[in-house]
Amino acid sequence: MKTTKLTKDFTEGSISRQLFMLMIPFMLSNALQVLYSTIDMIIVGKFVGTAGLSAVSQSSSILNFATMVCLGFANGGQVLIAQAIGADKKKETNSIIGTLFTVILTMGLIFSVIILFSKNLVIKVMNIPPESVSMSNDYLFICGLGMIFTAGYNMVSAILRGMGDSKRPLLFIAIASVVNLVLDIIFTGFLNWGVAGAAWATIIGQAVSFIFSIYYLYKNKEDFGFDFKILSFKPVLKYVKMILNLGTPMAIQSGFINISMLYVNSMINSLGVVESATFGVGVRIDDIMNKISMGIQYAALPMISQNIAAKKLKRAEKVVHWAWIYSVSFTVIFLTLYLCFGKELFMMFSDDTNVHGLSTTFIRAIVWMFIPFTIMRGTGAFVQGIGNVNFGMVLSILDGVALRIGLSWLFGIHFGFGFFGFVLGYALAPYGYAIPSLIYFLSGIWKKRKVLADDI
Repeated sequence: MKTTKLTKDFTEGSISRQLFMLMIPFMLSNALQVLYSTIDMIIVGKFVGTAGLSAVSQSSSILNFATMVCLGFANGGQVLIAQAIGADKKKETNSIIGTLFTVILTMGLIFSVIILFSKNLVIKVMNIPPESVSMSNDYLFICGLGMIFTAGYNMVSAILRGMGDSKRPLLFIAIASVVNLVLDIIFTGFLNWGVAGAAWATIIGQAVSFIFSIYYLYKNKEDFGFDFKILSFKPVLKYVKMILNLGTPMAIQSGFINISMLYVNSMINSLGVVESATFGVGVRIDDIMNKISMGIQYAALPMISQNIAAKKLKRAEKVVHWAWIYSVSFTVIFLTLYLCFGKELFMMFSDDTNVHGLSTTFIRAIVWMFIPFTIMRGTGAFVQGIGNVNFGMVLSILDGVALRIGLSWLFGIHFGFGFFGFVLGYALAPYGYAIPSLIYFLSGIWKKRKVLADDI
């Protein structure tokens, strides 16, 4: 396979070294992405207070739904690109990238319109505390206007991940994080724009990052594998169908998980603003571990896809094994720090002593989530990498609807455990994905599947 500065060949060489070198930039990139959104909450918590903290955390969950749906389709394109590269189909890769550009940016515009016209209804359905409603409205309006930049950044990152490049996404998110941090301090801290200032800082940071990424890739278009000609952006019907076939289950998967989050948030919001803020902060801290460890899954996916396309099944299996080894190591380190200094982490976000007191309840419940996440870093990448997205969608519906909502209701309302029960149900839900995907991988039934690259 011919490689470039941006395209890597994972069908030969040391798996452990390749995975490690690929995952570290992805983990750093995801850490910065978490930092990107976490900065908003820390600054808002300090300068606006608990009501503002609740507004940002709850509004972010709504925006995450739109972002994750776009990301689902982008990840479908990522799998397609990785398998095309593994099968050494350069011309087809150019057409896939151009089609993906048009599809994802169009989706970003559509979601902007949906968010702007439905934000009041969603705020009402979510039972956002009255103290936070006005600020949530501002945050959704401003961030809704910039959905095309959010979708665009995630699209570029997905394409580069599919090509096996982890350094450029790190560069692009670093730019967004620095811009966001500076503007957050100026808008929210010095100019007292409140939650609206945090929203403007977020959107401007994403816009700068997306525009810079497009400029960089255009300047390096030969290595990128896309010529940026106007005609190349014309969607190829064959690849639109393949992206939709791969992306629809992934988008539904992401959508269901985020819809379930809205329901869980709604149940917790009914308890009051302190519970709402505590859960928002807790989920953000949990997101730190989840997103950073997701870098292992991001790295494993293109390696698995390339080797599946090259018919090197044993090598693809070994990628999963090494993903588990790295994931277990990371989880043990993070969990130790979380159990020892969890309350101090909550204190970074809020000065409210009530939030600090409730944080220990959150931590006792959420720790059960780390085990399935560790398993999913290997099996999740495998299910996506081989292109079996329908199976992934079924597992995600089981996780996101049947278990995340069902268990939260069961423990929180039926058994009367309240806040602890809601969080415990939320934490146990990922077992619905982790255990079946583990059985699927170990059974070897996947070896009978047709290779996706044969149809590219």
